[in-house]
Amino acid sequence: MPHSLPPLPYEYNALEPFIDEQTMRIHHTKHHQTYVDKLNAALKGHEALSRLSVDELLKSIDSVPQEIQAAVRNHGGGHSNHSFFWQLLKRDVPVGGAIKEAIDDQLGGFAKFKEDFSTRAALLFGSGWTWLVVDDGKLEIVTTPNQDSPLSDGKTPVLGLDVWEHAYYLKYQNRRPDYVKSFFEVINWNRVNENYQAAT
Repeated sequence: MPHSLPPLPYEYNALEPFIDEQTMRIHHTKHHQTYVDKLNAALKGHEALSRLSVDELLKSIDSVPQEIQAAVRNHGGGHSNHSFFWQLLKRDVPVGGAIKEAIDDQLGGFAKFKEDFSTRAALLFGSGWTWLVVDDGKLEIVTTPNQDSPLSDGKTPVLGLDVWEHAYYLKYQNRRPDYVKSFFEVINWNRVNENYQAAT
């Protein structure tokens, strides 16, 4: 069954003023849709692979045939990463619960985590993502280039930030640190907490 663009769980203007409506609309309907379309094109004629979820494809990326592996990594990663990202966004949700306790215990407290995550995101060269993942039961901040997924490295993302320019350039131009700061105003910590509990 072909992969499809998931609807956003909120309106395109729901994250204003931190992430603007026009960026959200273009990001979702143009960029994410293109990843879906190109993933479906790559999988054409590969019936067994077409039955897998995009996350299952990425977890077993090394077993995907060589001739479509790069396309599945890039466009499947784009589809998976964005589908995950949209669910993480909501205004006015305070951090708490098991994820807050784990951040305090494992990453030196929330303020240090925020600083470390923000620095990694701001300094990531080129296009890519910054993630909070669970690896062997422990939290870790990692980055991936392009649309690579932590799933392909055996790690489970609980929080992710798109730092491709298309995610912020209309509003923030070259001020990526300002975009990263605004991201912390629209994190749905309830969803992050659910992701963390599912991963552990």
